[in-house]
Amino acid sequence: MTRLLFIGDICGKPGRELLRRGLAPLVRQRGIDLVVANGENAAAGFGITPDIADDLFSYGIHVLTGGNHSWDKKEIVGYMPDHARLLRPANFPAGAPGAGRVVVRATNGVSVAVINVMGRVFMTPIDDPFRVVLDEIRAVRDEASIILVDMHAEATSEKVAMGWHLDGQATIVVGTHTHVQTADARVLPQGTAYITDVGMTGPHDSVIGVDRTAIIQRFLSGRPQRFETATANPRINAVIVDADEATGHAVSIERLDLSADDVETLVAQPAAAG
Repeated sequence: MTRLLFIGDICGKPGRELLRRGLAPLVRQRGIDLVVANGENAAAGFGITPDIADDLFSYGIHVLTGGNHSWDKKEIVGYMPDHARLLRPANFPAGAPGAGRVVVRATNGVSVAVINVMGRVFMTPIDDPFRVVLDEIRAVRDEASIILVDMHAEATSEKVAMGWHLDGQATIVVGTHTHVQTADARVLPQGTAYITDVGMTGPHDSVIGVDRTAIIQRFLSGRPQRFETATANPRINAVIVDADEATGHAVSIERLDLSADDVETLVAQPAAAG
């Protein structure tokens, strides 16, 4: 059995700092073999920089996925081609920097493929994720029996459709982008673990990570406002999936919603014997 942890959209310094403190003890206490996280909001809520990507990898994240904010920081464009573990959606048109899939080895020696695609409903009209994801799965099938797909999308319907589309073909399909954890985690009939949105790792006393005062003022006035990342009530939203590498099917999926106090409890716990 291989245990995977997928961390919901990392939002700004509060999310990064919580992972700096809590990821290693969480991995230790829960016996995690591979860690994947969506990092497209890691730099002050918009994009990711090379330094931040390096920091997140150093905390123990094996693969970072992206989305519509992947290139918000221009310096990441030159970083992506040389860092295969930082993904961007595979269905961006040909010529986009970086790649949308990678195969990595978990700490238990099992090969795991991670694929990143992006939806089109209420988002940039790029290539069809439903067809592209099948091409990406075919490309890794001989290398990895466990396949994780991050479907970065706005519309619940599009993410649910992707889950059913890939039931039995991917081990895990997780939704990201909307920053609010959904309550529908389950294993679909053909063995694919699914959740519509993993949620956000960042400040939850906010409007999806942004200081709520500016957001409310924008709704009241209709005028542009300067958005700042909030700070209060940082939480880790994630899912843990147990997967059978012999079949490529998921056995279970569990939602996590950890507060800063929960993280400090993990930090204080001794390592398990043996």
